[in-house]
Amino acid sequence: MKIKTLLAALILLFISQGISAQIQDENPKPPPLTRILFVLDASQSMYGRWQSDMKISIARKLLSNLLDSLQGTKNIELALRVYGHQYPFPPQVCNDTKLIVPFSENNIPTIKHKLKSINPKGTTPIAYALEQAGYDFPECDNCRNIIILITDGLEECDGDPCAVSHALQKRGVVLKPFIIGIGRNFAEAFDCVGTYFDASSEMEFSKALNVVISQALNSTTAQVNLLDEYGKPTETNVSMTFYDNFSGLIKYNFVHAMNNKGVPDTLSIDPLLAYDIVVHTVPPQRVDSIALTPGKHTTIAVETPQGHLELKLESRGKTVRDLKCIVRRDGRMETLNVQLFSQTEKYITGKYDLEVLTLPRIYINDVEIKQSHTTSIEIPLPGIAVIEKKASGYGGVYLYENNELNWVYNFRDNVAQRETLVLQPGTYTAIFRSKYSKNSAFTVERTFVVESGKTVNVKLYR
Repeated sequence: MKIKTLLAALILLFISQGISAQIQDENPKPPPLTRILFVLDASQSMYGRWQSDMKISIARKLLSNLLDSLQGTKNIELALRVYGHQYPFPPQVCNDTKLIVPFSENNIPTIKHKLKSINPKGTTPIAYALEQAGYDFPECDNCRNIIILITDGLEECDGDPCAVSHALQKRGVVLKPFIIGIGRNFAEAFDCVGTYFDASSEMEFSKALNVVISQALNSTTAQVNLLDEYGKPTETNVSMTFYDNFSGLIKYNFVHAMNNKGVPDTLSIDPLLAYDIVVHTVPPQRVDSIALTPGKHTTIAVETPQGHLELKLESRGKTVRDLKCIVRRDGRMETLNVQLFSQTEKYITGKYDLEVLTLPRIYINDVEIKQSHTTSIEIPLPGIAVIEKKASGYGGVYLYENNELNWVYNFRDNVAQRETLVLQPGTYTAIFRSKYSKNSAFTVERTFVVESGKTVNVKLYR
């Protein structure tokens, strides 16, 4: 009795360890590290008077206040790049930019200290500063890279900030930048660079900084409703890929799931991008230009009504290994899937054409897949023809139908003795000439019948 109790305890222990290991394997991926690079304008015009003080003084004060509010924030790193602060104007120095404080943990005091020593001097090389900013982010497998550009003027060095920003986004170096324009509205010039905020007053400047940080840091949720033919979100357990709508880069891969309440589960998605979503049904379904509102839950609907296709043989207990079927959309030549027999696969509802890769081919058209229904296709079990030859040679096997011979198979001219063919039931003719016979009159032909599940021997010699 004690032995049975001990065995039962051991079994429970193994089961619990297995479940624990599975749960550990299913721990979610850690959230990405958010890296924010402030690119600050310190060109000569930042000495200008604005509201209660000089622009540079107001920028220092409000940026320092923002940095204070970020003290203790987890999973974030900051850096500071400045332009227009090293060389006086004139002359115009269009490579005047420098990374003052690189990315690291707990460097807010360093950034605040460096801000105090920045004195405006030169010109406004915005495009060059943005281009150099692309090198400020060290390699990282799980990071969100964000640029916040603070400026009181436009590009002065004939650069193209829009082109530079697009290139950085296309390469996946940074997300769409934020731009805060001080003093007057620069929206027309900067809308193509990123998300623009107009700071027409100190109060608006402070608000813009807080909104940008809120959008950069606050998590945003979404759910994907995979709709059936009745418009209900019942479809699930299919892979989905989220692409950045602008760059085309892959941002997320998920396998769709239902939560404990039987509704699509909640995903944490970066709100700073618009997405093209591909649901990997057969054929795939796609929705483009999905935009999320930062801080709000977004429901994304994709029509994915599906049914099942089952392929099987009239087997009578026998099987054929690796028998395959090409599945195509009705009336189209594009191959959607190559499905094995004895398997059941899901497809989007509609009509399909099947090409069964038997000898000879079997074509079945207008097969209808219905919502939540299994469509079964059954074909006869093939037979086997053993072709016996005394030498290698030329010729082939032809299906005899309606007093016509239709090609099925060519003999391998380098194979002597025997070839074994798996053929569908029917009447066939084999035509053969040895490669050593130089006269057509020595052609041998044999007509034979293949029956389902049976083997027939065909001798191609006199």
